[in-house]
Amino acid sequence: MDLTELREAIEEVELVDGHAHNIVALDSTFPFIRSFSEAEGDALSYAPHSLSFKRNLRQIAELYGSELSLQGVEEYRRLSGLQSISSICFGAARISAILVDDGIEFDKKHDIEWHKSFAPVVGRILRIEHLAEKILDQELPNGGAWTLDTFTETYLEKLKSYPFSLKWIFFPLANQIFGLKSIAAYRSGLEINTNVTRKDAEEGLSEILSAGKPTRIMNKSFIDYVFTRSLEVALCFDLPMQIHTGFGDKDLDMRLSNPLHLRTLLEDKRFSKCRIVLLHASYPFSKEASYLASVYSQVYLDFGLAVPKLSVHGMISSVKELLELAPIKKVMFSTDGYAFPETFYLGAKQAREVVFSVLRDACIDGDLSIAEAIEASKDIFAQNAIQFYKINLSLGSKHTVTPNSLKIKTSASHNDASLVRIIWVDGSGQHRCRVVPLTRFNNVIKKNGVGLTFASMGMTSFADGPADETNLTGTGEIRLIPDLSTKFRIPWKKQEEMVLADMHLKPGEAWEYCPREALRRVTKILKDEFNLEMNAGFENEFFLLKSVLREGKEEWMPVDSTPYCSTSAFDAMSPLLQEVVAALDSLNVTVEQLHAEAGKGQFEMALGYTACTYAADKLVFTREVIRAVARKHGLLATFMPKYALDDIGSGSHVHISLYQNGENVFKASGGTSQYGMSTVGEEFMAGVLHHLPAILAFTAPVPNSYDRIVPNTWSGAYQCWGKENREAPLRTACPPGIPDGLVSNFEIKSFDGCANPYLGLAAIVAAGIDGLQRHLSLPEPVDTNPHSLADRLHRLPASLSESLEALRKDCVLTELIGEKLLVAIKGIRKAEIDYYSKNRDAYKQLIYRY
Repeated sequence: MDLTELREAIEEVELVDGHAHNIVALDSTFPFIRSFSEAEGDALSYAPHSLSFKRNLRQIAELYGSELSLQGVEEYRRLSGLQSISSICFGAARISAILVDDGIEFDKKHDIEWHKSFAPVVGRILRIEHLAEKILDQELPNGGAWTLDTFTETYLEKLKSYPFSLKWIFFPLANQIFGLKSIAAYRSGLEINTNVTRKDAEEGLSEILSAGKPTRIMNKSFIDYVFTRSLEVALCFDLPMQIHTGFGDKDLDMRLSNPLHLRTLLEDKRFSKCRIVLLHASYPFSKEASYLASVYSQVYLDFGLAVPKLSVHGMISSVKELLELAPIKKVMFSTDGYAFPETFYLGAKQAREVVFSVLRDACIDGDLSIAEAIEASKDIFAQNAIQFYKINLSLGSKHTVTPNSLKIKTSASHNDASLVRIIWVDGSGQHRCRVVPLTRFNNVIKKNGVGLTFASMGMTSFADGPADETNLTGTGEIRLIPDLSTKFRIPWKKQEEMVLADMHLKPGEAWEYCPREALRRVTKILKDEFNLEMNAGFENEFFLLKSVLREGKEEWMPVDSTPYCSTSAFDAMSPLLQEVVAALDSLNVTVEQLHAEAGKGQFEMALGYTACTYAADKLVFTREVIRAVARKHGLLATFMPKYALDDIGSGSHVHISLYQNGENVFKASGGTSQYGMSTVGEEFMAGVLHHLPAILAFTAPVPNSYDRIVPNTWSGAYQCWGKENREAPLRTACPPGIPDGLVSNFEIKSFDGCANPYLGLAAIVAAGIDGLQRHLSLPEPVDTNPHSLADRLHRLPASLSESLEALRKDCVLTELIGEKLLVAIKGIRKAEIDYYSKNRDAYKQLIYRY
């Protein structure tokens, strides 16, 4: 019997991971050894002596080419960095969709959005006990005590407010809920009572509240009550409910995790249409789970955790037991990956080997033909989950998971690529690159980087040499270390790839002048000190210019003279814009909106929001795509702030919001703010407003920037803020879907296309941190044209000289961003001022640089 075709089908199928958890930072206190075992404490010391530990460690060492020891693998991880090892693991695993249960409070875990760098589709599984605990940890607006009624109302309102996976509603993927999950097995067992009395639920809630905070729900009656109310919502929205069954860590009483305890729930006719997923192969109760899936139409099975945590024999026997009775269409793969990217790789690798072994034996035994086994492998690894979780939707990331489109966009195919562009953004905001052959990239550059002179971070917009007062010269060299999570096939040059780079003195040692590292430093402070993450979304304004000959000389002129939001302007440029959107989609950049702007030949493209470090990366790619596609069409795209002094300018407005544990905490909750924002939101925004004159030295970095920031041009010329006031530099926004009176984010208008996005966002984060540390308050909002209040409002810097002077006086930005980097930036800005003051028409050359 030739099983080659079956082996190839299993190796080639790209996986849909229906159940996983967040990855953590390298410096998390969660120990790496936990990736190999469910044990903890003293029991963990025996983990290295288990069969699965030895096998899994060997496979990771082989993948990395590291020393075959736990210490050797950990050293490789430390030197390579999280982005690099994640790219390796997910590239090898070939996972196309991940559903993340983010209800485990790992130390320094990354948010769900972060994981989108490694899989085209990343959705969320909502853990119901975690949601209930978070609600009970909060104080009621009126200061009263929680009652069963107030909890139920708040819980159901919150649960129903989430963006669920519905075919007729559009939501960004990372925010979308694909299913609910319960860990009742860990708390009180699976013998769930779906008819808990009100009295028992009230007594259970009282017991939980009396235990104090942080809340941990352990009372069985209250757990069963929450579970039942959640099932009602799941039924209403046709959402599946994942249930932990079988083995886990020592918090679990395995006597109570046998899925046969669920019979009362499964027999309840109210929930006979509510789809239930029994996780972890219910090991060691796999036969029981198989039986339930065979006799109850609503029961489905998932074998993550059992694979890869068991021995080879244990994994194979467990999956075989699931298939003894259960329909193949009801059995699904997941990695149960958590904390470490290696767990995703191991789950995927072992699952392929185990499923091949199981299906091979089924063919030999006569249960399946080879063709049926191939179909079964595709069902188990992808198709069952796609249909079950309704993942085949075109959502925020524009990815559709279908049988023919399971592509990992972060892992470019190397079959025909020949060159790799290694991109960085310098201190003047210009994009630059070094290009190396792909073979050299893979053999040398990927690990050791490419050399670059210190002077590269001291260059200006007018000269390719270091400015005098930057303290950077041609003496000294750094390494551009590629961030492999940002490596993509170039959409307009299919034979090439591109990757963003970090600046290191030597591999593993960040250079203090690196813009990407500067942004990471301040975001780490924001996270460590306030448990906050800043999200950002950019609006890109740019001019499209065409070449004309005038008296034998080439000049660049706008492609049209149409007004704001002109349909004819969009129609004329539609082929170009369609190509831009498609190219950005291939780079995992979400375009939310685009239209013709008010300037002649001007357009705007708004991007989806994401964590600010990724937002900066996506902005760099967006600029690259727009310029390249325009060039392909014989046009020139420019992001310079004031292309024509008699026309409107171009900005790169950025929308800012704050998130905590995946929730937007910028907006007010419970009507506690007069401005519709939370206290932390107001303090953060107040810090930005306070430091705005100095921030402009980063976000408006060339003299031409200040030709744009003038009154009555929607660019924000005065130091003030307003509610939906587009003449204010800071505008609070209430986009569609946000309740009246609340604001979800604020917009900063004084950010333009010459700015280095990493440095601009770093300055914003640093200013916000100061606002939080000093509990700053906002002044009253300006609800009219600020220019009409010119005698009462402070004018923002009207020149780069003024913003540079503000930066020199701003000790906070210097301390948080770094003194040496600030010296270089000040030197570059001073050189810009000196040059353009003597060469007034030289600004016209900026169209070629920005």
